[in-house]
Amino acid sequence: MNALKRNNVVVTGATGGRTLVFAHGFGCDQNMWRFVAPEFAAEHRVVLFDHVGAGGSDLSAYRPQRYASLHGYAEDVLEILAELDASDVVFVGHSVSAMIGVLAAVAEPDRFSGLVLVGPSPRYVDDEGYRGGFSRADIDELLESLDSNYLGWSAAMAPVIMGNPERPELGTELTNSFCRTDPAIARHFARVTFLSDNRSDLPKVPVPSLVLQCSDDVIAPYEVGEYVHRQLPNSTFVLLNATGHCPNLSAPEETVRAVREFLK
Repeated sequence: MNALKRNNVVVTGATGGRTLVFAHGFGCDQNMWRFVAPEFAAEHRVVLFDHVGAGGSDLSAYRPQRYASLHGYAEDVLEILAELDASDVVFVGHSVSAMIGVLAAVAEPDRFSGLVLVGPSPRYVDDEGYRGGFSRADIDELLESLDSNYLGWSAAMAPVIMGNPERPELGTELTNSFCRTDPAIARHFARVTFLSDNRSDLPKVPVPSLVLQCSDDVIAPYEVGEYVHRQLPNSTFVLLNATGHCPNLSAPEETVRAVREFLK
């Protein structure tokens, strides 16, 4: 199947400009970039897409074996870029897509000129000498809850992930996004996401990177963003005033400013 159709790829902006690819996080789709991506369309070719299993992607293309690790999603990204004949790409990845971008850039470095990692985490589970923010028991409990009652888990967790309790409409939007995702695919993707460990991939990244860290993020705490920054060979660390895990929705103007500065 054509990768552009499979992943519901939408291309806008300046045809001759540098290519910016925006990738969404778990339980979301390309709509989560609607306040950010258009701000770059005047000067850049803007590429949006849905991971297989999300949004307008072709659900029939979902293969549990292919997506048993984040490498399968990285392969999709590379197939999209190949079909677009894209090079000099800046990949903007939110949450789990940050590590998907890392894997894609390591696999085909000639395609990329930069990475923007929004709320990245290479490993969510604490380890010796490393704080990911969750114990293994925490993650097991989270996955068990997700398995037993996906809709209930979504309603409880989405507002916590979004943060910004004074703006409940943001939590509601993320809840609705979670609930639109096929539960079986979401459960599998959650397991792959929360049990992944991509720490060893960070030093291999061959291009400049921007780490965008939110001030209060329950999914990717400050220590995690700082760790990612230290492990990347050539990175810039920006601590946003934004709180929660989704600054692309809660603080799009600040997110756009930080990306613009990096692109300079």
